[in-house]
Amino acid sequence: MARDRAQYRCAECGAVFSQWAGQCTTCGAWNSLAEHAAPPPRAERPASAGWTGERAVTHLREATASAPPRLATGSAELDRVLGGGLVPGSVVLLGGDPGIGKSTLLLQTLARLAQSTRVLYASGEESAAQIAARAQRLQLGDADLPLLIDARLEAILDAAAGCEVLVVDSIQTLVAESVASAAGSVAQVRECAARLTRLAKTSGTSVLIAGHVTKEGALAGPRVLEHIVDTVLYFEGDSASTYRVVRAFKNRFGSVNELGVFAMTEAGLKEVSNPSAIFLTRHARPVAGSITMATLEGTRPLLLEVQALVESSPLGNPRRLALGMDGSRLAMLLAVLHRHAGVALFDQDVYVNLVGGLKVTETATDLPVLLAALSSLRDRPLPADVLAFGEVGLAGEVRPVRGGQERLHEAAKLGFRHAVVGKLNAPRKPIPGMEVLALEHLGGVGEVFARLVD
Repeated sequence: MARDRAQYRCAECGAVFSQWAGQCTTCGAWNSLAEHAAPPPRAERPASAGWTGERAVTHLREATASAPPRLATGSAELDRVLGGGLVPGSVVLLGGDPGIGKSTLLLQTLARLAQSTRVLYASGEESAAQIAARAQRLQLGDADLPLLIDARLEAILDAAAGCEVLVVDSIQTLVAESVASAAGSVAQVRECAARLTRLAKTSGTSVLIAGHVTKEGALAGPRVLEHIVDTVLYFEGDSASTYRVVRAFKNRFGSVNELGVFAMTEAGLKEVSNPSAIFLTRHARPVAGSITMATLEGTRPLLLEVQALVESSPLGNPRRLALGMDGSRLAMLLAVLHRHAGVALFDQDVYVNLVGGLKVTETATDLPVLLAALSSLRDRPLPADVLAFGEVGLAGEVRPVRGGQERLHEAAKLGFRHAVVGKLNAPRKPIPGMEVLALEHLGGVGEVFARLVD
């Protein structure tokens, strides 16, 4: 395609220009013009029926609603995150920091699928020798796995004809001949993602795409990339740590925020069947400022340790630092604790850490964070078999959270004997071996704390 065929489209209003400018003259937005492929003349455009290949208008009441078939990947943790396995014709985008394990997971998954499924591993980043070296390290050297080392999108589409599963590593290295820009540009990523999606929807091929992330942790490229695909998975965790977490942020065929836990070993990623065990630290004796909470990731209850350190501050503006949760929420909770429970921490530095590197966004962390801070402030350890979860409102009320029964039963199976929860999360029937302390208002937190430590 000639260079003069490139066009620039405004991301705000959609206006198209023949050359780049700092400001869109149509809507006035600044720095909103991005390069994209100009459409070919009408005579050159291939006939297309859209993503699904259907041309005729149909009615909703005539459409057949059925559960899509699933292709098991051979990994229970990955199948859980995907919602039960790969759906034919779906497009899955996998993102994460460099070195976190994206290529390792894709290579292991495709090697298992190659035993019974026609697959293709297309790489624009590594040579065949590099992939073979990784396969030997992962003990996959004998896998009958077709490889295509090519960054040209057209070559990948031709080679993927008849495949059931296609892996592309990565989308930022692909180049479409119809786009006159460098690999990784907005125009290239958009065009390559659109044509891979068209391949999946028209042929039924499941496409797994690895994606780079920016230094802020978001997927690199245009936002439309995440809108086009069916599922968006993120690798979480420190690359220096043993454990990796795969989380679903978008899934058209399953629940979002589902979690899969893996351990990185010399032989690759191994599934962790009981993830609560890795997030809990068993101290030799109870320590002040530590408590266990139950969080719900998708449909899976997880137990993790919440640690708090409260120390007198020499500063006029004490520090508030939280790892694994929202720091601004921590400041709000400490204000509520002062107002409704009479516990003043305005002259104390407060540090909170969710052990294991897991990021929890739900509000069930509120109650355990305050109990851990109270334990550290008074230097009184809570018993090791105490569990807590619950949301705290600005009026001091302790609100219920979803999945309360599942959290309590998971804790009971792991030997916890006491639980502090919101009143509406209290079970209707007693749980054998567990005492549930229902807290309606934060004003009673001091009494509950005294009962637990005495």
